Amino acid sequence: MRNRARARRIKMILMDVDGTLTDGTLAVLPDGEEIKAYNVKDGLGVLLAQLIDLKLGIITGKRSQGLVRRAERLKIAELHQGVIDKKPVFDDILKRHGLAPEEAAYIGDDIGDLEVMAAAGLAAAVADAHKLVKKQAHYVCKLAGGRGAFRELVDFIIDAQGKSDLISARFKCIFDRKI
Repeated sequence: MRNRARARRIKMILMDVDGTLTDGTLAVLPDGEEIKAYNVKDGLGVLLAQLIDLKLGIITGKRSQGLVRRAERLKIAELHQGVIDKKPVFDDILKRHGLAPEEAAYIGDDIGDLEVMAAAGLAAAVADAHKLVKKQAHYVCKLAGGRGAFRELVDFIIDAQGKSDLISARFKCIFDRKI
């Protein structure tokens, strides 16, 4: 099946964080707290996905209070941290949302993402992903993790689903209300 056909079926996007929504850099403060940086383009990608009624979720191996706040701010209810074996969590999320694997996209960057990518209807890799992840991916982003790759994937899905006009109309409604 071609990538655009896969993208047309997507109803939910699940994602990794470190190396995918971030560039993988961790700044460690003297007290041991870790700080991550997120790209606003990816944040807008979350909003765009929500505007076309895509469900979103995060499955990540690390734990971070900053990520909890980021997910709350972006209204991503499915947040699963400290997950080493991501596939059972992926399966549980789909079951609870009544979705088949082919209706889910997953974007990742490293070998911990491979099993989920093999199950997803549309597997995506960031440009700087591990070579095995790129090989598993249906769609390899031109942009690196933490540099707009998630937004690139969302744009690809929006285009494949023919929903660009819907995005424009919904943005116009948002801006009209605020003026």
